[in-house]
Amino acid sequence: MANLNTDAIKKKTYDAIVIGSGVSGGWAAKELTEKGLKVLMLERGKPLEHITGYGEANKDPWEYEHRGRITIQQALDNPFQKRDYPMSEQNAHYWFQDKKALYEEKKRFDWFRPDIVGGKSIMWGRQSYRWTDIDFEANMKDGHGVDWPIRYADLTSWYDYVEKFAGISGENLGNYPTYPDGQLLPPMPLNVVEADVRKRIEAAFPNRRMIIGRVANLTQSIHGRSACNYRNMCSRGCPYSAYFSTQSSTMPAAIATKRLTVRPHSIVNSILYDAKKGKAKGVLVIDSQTNERMEFNAKIIFVCASAISSGWILMNSISSQFPNGLGNASGELGHNVMDHHFRTGARGEVEGYLDKYIFGRRPNGVYVPRFRNVGDDKRDYVRGFGYQGGASRNGWGRVSAQDGFGAEMKEMATEPGNWTMNLGGFGECLPYHDNHISLNNDKKDIWGQPTLTFDVEFKENEKRMRKDMANDAKEMLEAAGLKNVQTFDAGSWPGMAIHEMGTARMGRDPKSSVLNSMNQIHDCKNVFVTDGACMTSASCVNPSLTYMALTARAADFAVKELKKGNL
Repeated sequence: MANLNTDAIKKKTYDAIVIGSGVSGGWAAKELTEKGLKVLMLERGKPLEHITGYGEANKDPWEYEHRGRITIQQALDNPFQKRDYPMSEQNAHYWFQDKKALYEEKKRFDWFRPDIVGGKSIMWGRQSYRWTDIDFEANMKDGHGVDWPIRYADLTSWYDYVEKFAGISGENLGNYPTYPDGQLLPPMPLNVVEADVRKRIEAAFPNRRMIIGRVANLTQSIHGRSACNYRNMCSRGCPYSAYFSTQSSTMPAAIATKRLTVRPHSIVNSILYDAKKGKAKGVLVIDSQTNERMEFNAKIIFVCASAISSGWILMNSISSQFPNGLGNASGELGHNVMDHHFRTGARGEVEGYLDKYIFGRRPNGVYVPRFRNVGDDKRDYVRGFGYQGGASRNGWGRVSAQDGFGAEMKEMATEPGNWTMNLGGFGECLPYHDNHISLNNDKKDIWGQPTLTFDVEFKENEKRMRKDMANDAKEMLEAAGLKNVQTFDAGSWPGMAIHEMGTARMGRDPKSSVLNSMNQIHDCKNVFVTDGACMTSASCVNPSLTYMALTARAADFAVKELKKGNL
């Protein structure tokens, strides 16, 4: 990396260490360096330079030998990732190969691991929503999991803070119960069909709303970053800095302080605990290229490696004080794994509008905030779901399903087809204690470390919810006048939504949680966990904005405590 300070690495001592460089790690590095700390960011992946590193960013589809599909060899190297959509010929080099650390599944789990500086902030879907007290109070009210030690009021100002810096475009609804207002850039426009469908749905269902999604793509330039060009090639990396990523946003801010050292190819094996001082002293690192072991020390450590990897690191951090993993006195470490379930909903055909078309390739869709189990609405399951979707015109690919050949068919392919629209649900998964990961010391990765075993599944509550996710979507589309509306359920397995959460949950009681209200490990106060591992429940909205707010809040607290001599 351009900002790699080799002299600082030789010293091996810093004010703070940040493990991971994704959404949470980038925010931790930014906040800690801007507050005066010298920070080492450790990333297991390879360097990825902003702009110049996005070699696929401007390629046309026909420039790819396999038209975007992965090769037979890539499928063999990635027996788990090949099952899903995120990895393609366009971005396969961004993902960690399964064969380097094959995990085991007692039940199917789709684990996507980035292999680059910036982590999943380069490939994420960028949908960015606030939680509400409906989410933070859910565990307490329905008895699942443990109560969150915080409420919406604890994060409100931090949501404001991260939204203003990250750049979230979207629409406020006047504090709709499940959709609090935010500090938003102007929304991307709905297309003509979506705008009309919105009017009809909201007229038929006064308690429901359909709006453009809140997305971390700029609709106007801020902080020297350009507005979105509507190319919808985001997973390749954006050379215009038009969406929030570590490379476009938080890392440049941290680099500007001249207090950040980034070390790629650095696998954090464990966090080292000093029993005499009663706190962590540093981390043990394996260089992924040379297999060299090294130790880095710091006063505070932020664990931001993503929910599963952070859980792995803590479980592998074994000492006489913590024989079952760092901070695992409660026995909850590695448990309560959650993800959103999706890929069910409805789609239909829209008559007319044949003189209308879409503008560009908008990297965003419509959003319907949660309306089930809100207020007086009671279902045969707890929690709820929201919808993502959109309307578009069929393209030239539709002719492949038709009989015929020759000039007439070619001419048909030059014209767009009819309009269609879909709504796909994203549902909440409950925090089940028996949904867990465990270390497999009998099966090692290529660096000699224990691999993971997943034992995670969606249960009856999620299955009952999926019926409403499909049927409610059909009901709304039919009310909006769509024809031939059909429900679908393509199946959903944990990990597939890439919103994995849990493994080191926050809580009020050290006997039933790993972290306190400030994201500190209860029994090791100079270690903070602020990525998806910390989540106590899942809500039904995309979680990354909440990770940002929690990280900024925890970093502010950590620096203040450090200055007081409490860490």
